[in-house]
Amino acid sequence: MSQSDAPNAPITYAAAGVDTAAGDRAVELMKASVAATMTPAVVGEVGGFAGMVDVSELRSYRRPLLATSTDGVGTKVAIAQALDIHDTIGQDLVGMVIDDIVVVGARPLLMTDYIACGKVIPQRIADIVRGVAQACAAVGTPLLGGETAEHPGLMGPDDYDVAGAATGVVEADRALGAQRVRPGDVLVALASSGLHSNGYSLVRRVVDQAGWSLDREVPEFGRTVGQELLEPTRLYTRVLLDLIAQIDPADVDPAELRIRALAHVTGGGLGANLARVLPAGTIAVVDRGTWVVPAVFDVVRRLGAVPWDDLESTLNLGVGMVAVVSPDAADAVLGGAEAAGVPAWVLGSVEDAADYAPRGRLIAGTKGVDGGGVDLLGTYRIA
Repeated sequence: MSQSDAPNAPITYAAAGVDTAAGDRAVELMKASVAATMTPAVVGEVGGFAGMVDVSELRSYRRPLLATSTDGVGTKVAIAQALDIHDTIGQDLVGMVIDDIVVVGARPLLMTDYIACGKVIPQRIADIVRGVAQACAAVGTPLLGGETAEHPGLMGPDDYDVAGAATGVVEADRALGAQRVRPGDVLVALASSGLHSNGYSLVRRVVDQAGWSLDREVPEFGRTVGQELLEPTRLYTRVLLDLIAQIDPADVDPAELRIRALAHVTGGGLGANLARVLPAGTIAVVDRGTWVVPAVFDVVRRLGAVPWDDLESTLNLGVGMVAVVSPDAADAVLGGAEAAGVPAWVLGSVEDAADYAPRGRLIAGTKGVDGGGVDLLGTYRIA
């Protein structure tokens, strides 16, 4: 290299856009929140290269299965960024990741998170992680590790994205799923808290094209657009694990579990996600008229002239989780959910496909699963 090719001044990592000191400050700000999630099973301190958890208790399992899930919160982060409110998006992440593990009946053992950003702003990163940590604490899961990556030149200074992963454990012969579902089972819906964390590309497009600002007051919401769109995802982990323990305690024959399957209603809507936990030869018959669709979904529909079929294939429409249960367990599930503060109702039933002629919108073969189908009947009731 000739002298003329040499830089005029030394180029440091900070000059290239990465501020390691800011990263260290962010870690200091978040340490207390993360430490509050630790359980007695956690080994070591915050800040190690890898988190460790003592799983000696798994020796008591006959055949422990590890369940794992990873996810993000999609373009909902754009709402958090626009409002400069970053301490709720973490609950969305925990809901998307850990509630997918609970669907198979697994108890979560640990969670990790990952934040990519254009510039580390310590308080912002600490707010995000604090939201993750508070949600982890609420569901009794240690936030065992994480990473914050600064990507100058790839992301703008105010841009960030979040992702997470979790691991849980379930006894093999007590795992929930399509293999347990049978005709005659009852579908119990557990209410969502709002949009949760799916379909925000559609929602944001509708709001943008309508020219609505995030600080616009909407009578149907009783608050602003931004407040409604940032409502955190409801967490179902504790209520579901409690219901499993109460309705199907350890001494129940695994072949006779009364909670058969759970479906987390995320991307794809109610029909696509419920179909994933049904065996071939069955159809879940869902009555759209059994609940009132919350206002936010109808406002999105009317504001963007969104067809109902598209809406129910994108958003949860008020149903965040579905429990497929034996008929004699339905009342206990309803009562347990309500006692935990989660509205619940009977959504429909499972039928033998050989004896059933679909009468509504039939959804099957979704998410790569060749299983049963879901027949969506009737008309939605609007708030």
